[in-house]
Amino acid sequence: MNEMEEVSEPKNKAAASVSSGSPNSAKKENVFLNMGFNILLPILILNKGDQFLGDWLSSYFENTAVPILLIALLFPISYFFYDLITRKKYNFISILGLISVLLTGGIGILEIPTEWFAVKEAAIPALIGLAVIVSLRTPYPLVRTFLLNPELMDVDKIDAALAEKGCRGAFDQLLVRCTYWLGFSFVFSAVLNFVLARWIVVSPSGTDAYNEEVARMMLWSWPVIAIPCLVITMYALWLLLKGIQDLTGYKLESFIRAEHTEK
Repeated sequence: MNEMEEVSEPKNKAAASVSSGSPNSAKKENVFLNMGFNILLPILILNKGDQFLGDWLSSYFENTAVPILLIALLFPISYFFYDLITRKKYNFISILGLISVLLTGGIGILEIPTEWFAVKEAAIPALIGLAVIVSLRTPYPLVRTFLLNPELMDVDKIDAALAEKGCRGAFDQLLVRCTYWLGFSFVFSAVLNFVLARWIVVSPSGTDAYNEEVARMMLWSWPVIAIPCLVITMYALWLLLKGIQDLTGYKLESFIRAEHTEK
């Protein structure tokens, strides 16, 4: 008999209520489509838009930088709604991402002082980090959304195993530790975003130079911001998974869903 068969169902409703439930049956996201529409195509348009479309746009617009910025922003906006329609799934982070894109366009179109771009770049991850920490006070801590993916992990089994071993309190303390690490990764991202934006995006908004600098900011944000924050997040994930294994006494493989185990 498999060692986890006896804990395959939650022992009580309380254990089930804090779990994320059954895996989402939504269609898997296409990573390449995501990268293309949210990063690569906007960067290409912002950098080369004037070269590709400048002559045509100049017939209709006095300042071609604004329509080029709009065209570039149409890609991530379109992807947001495409993903929402095809997968019927959206979350707090994707909504903030859409807001960030709209604010970037608003700063350029309305020619708001460039300094506000750095504020916007810092505000988005700072809000996410704050939401992660505040969510500890709710029945649905966001750390589960970020680190304990129900599509990969059988969260019901984990809850049942924790109830069986009587270590729910210890797990809650572990969840708090991981939450603060995760929140720190977003705060760290906010600081790096602000510094990088103030360093790179210095030209007046609504100009070709502003568009090029936004593209450069998007390009540099991956190695300078995303990688360090990913390392911190991976450490938080390692803490959580190792803690689950230590608390329950079961191997981590016991909690991975069968389809992923086969892969």
